[in-house]
Amino acid sequence: MWFSDNPDKAWVEKFFLMYTPVWMALMALMMVTGWAQSVGDKVLLIHAAIVALPILIIPALLNSRKSATPWHESYWLKANIYLFVFGFFGNYFGSEYFFDVLGMVYHYPNASTNLDSALLGSGEQRVPLIMYFYTHAYFMTYHATANIVLRRLRNLNIPGGIALFPVMVFAVGYVWAWAETRAMANPMLAESFYYQDMARMLAYGSAIYAIYFIASFPIYYRIDERRGQSWSLWVTASAGMAASMLTFYMLDFVAHWIGAL
Repeated sequence: MWFSDNPDKAWVEKFFLMYTPVWMALMALMMVTGWAQSVGDKVLLIHAAIVALPILIIPALLNSRKSATPWHESYWLKANIYLFVFGFFGNYFGSEYFFDVLGMVYHYPNASTNLDSALLGSGEQRVPLIMYFYTHAYFMTYHATANIVLRRLRNLNIPGGIALFPVMVFAVGYVWAWAETRAMANPMLAESFYYQDMARMLAYGSAIYAIYFIASFPIYYRIDERRGQSWSLWVTASAGMAASMLTFYMLDFVAHWIGAL
């Protein structure tokens, strides 16, 4: 009822859930100690790698013990490919939307390694490379929990369940968007990360941020969902790119509709 009947997918989702408090603790440690403002670029990159790389490395090491599926056909690899593609879009292009429309501010003078769009957005802010690693961890948890909630809903076979599916997609997306906004834009990171209008961002911006997940959750959910149904790596990467482009269109439409917060 909660996990996929595909055992290769089920054990990976369980690992993702177990790893979630670990990456959250690593992020909290950075906030409490003030590392985000005090350490140099190399240390920040090391911390970011420590947060994100276990999501790829640990399942790779456990695959032969947990699953009969060859590593190159396994769900852990496909999940990481999809999340990398979608997370890269979210940082490289999507951050520009957050800067110019939602009023997000990055100020990491000690993070000298940056990567973001050259043509999209005002270009007044840069995206530190560390954010790509952190996003991989965030999106891993968001998508894993969405899978479990959506699967539970579908397996209940209740009247109107099909109509409730998009409602739950938005609900889970909004909860995580709100939680991330509230957790990251806190006094401990006030010098490095904040929103120009926090109240409006929490109330309305979180719903706009949830657009990412409205586009992505239903696509990610279908990856190897049933036993015997295996996506290729190319199809998985293409799905991540499709979710990215769908998000791009939806964000642009919303910007036309509401303007900047």
